[in-house]
Amino acid sequence: MAEIHVKFVDGMTFIGKAETNHWVAMDTDDQFGGSEAGTKPMELILVALGGCSGMDVVSILRKKRISYDKFEIKINGKAAESYPKYYERIDIEYQFYGSAIAEKDVARAIELSEQKYCAVMNILRRSGAEIHTNYKINP
Repeated sequence: MAEIHVKFVDGMTFIGKAETNHWVAMDTDDQFGGSEAGTKPMELILVALGGCSGMDVVSILRKKRISYDKFEIKINGKAAESYPKYYERIDIEYQFYGSAIAEKDVARAIELSEQKYCAVMNILRRSGAEIHTNYKINP
């Protein structure tokens, strides 16, 4: 079981840490009493999604000995208009850079992350988020 510790700092700023003992600052817009001194909690969900799926994809490609020069993930989330403003739709684009990257290897790594390994993606899907993925391989 994960143990998380969250502390109130000031205004609407909080810091939180998990068992890895790394602090994360969270805040909100000034219009809601925040000072914009940290990432919004809902943004952290998308950051966690990118990290979770990205780690899966990197791990799978390493096992296949697939090399690339650079790998990035771009994520856009559309939240519901009313509270609770959960994510209704999330678009994920995996971007690879390199000259010898086979599409079939990339597609399979993403598929395994989506369907089997990425807990964050599965949690979001179970909460009703519609998640769409695609990838680009750039020279």
